[in-house]
Amino acid sequence: MTNYKTTELGKIDELINLENGKAFLHDALELTSCEVSINAVPKGFKVPFNHKHKQNEEVYIILKGEGIITVDGTAVSVKEGSAVKIMPEASRTIENTGDGEFEFICIQAKTNSLEQYGLGDAELC
Repeated sequence: MTNYKTTELGKIDELINLENGKAFLHDALELTSCEVSINAVPKGFKVPFNHKHKQNEEVYIILKGEGIITVDGTAVSVKEGSAVKIMPEASRTIENTGDGEFEFICIQAKTNSLEQYGLGDAELC
């Protein structure tokens, strides 16, 4: 057994051909601390429902394009380079409002579960 696992997603802009333009990494990498999805959606795409989570906060990192993330009825404009954290109890949806493809990463992790990070969780080998 190795201490790492890899997967190949292909080109990000080709994810648009997958169902809902999403590639999930939880199963592919056997993740134990979070869920990560890599997303590429076409012009005009909108998640057709609002949703919230029971225990996981989400972080959206916008890689390409522009859109709106609606959180509890408030429209938050996002573009390449934007990052947004949404708490579990907040209702949310996301849409592509740009003229082209919209690419983003979404990370879900249990709220208040991070105990160490950065150099606080590192040691020299």
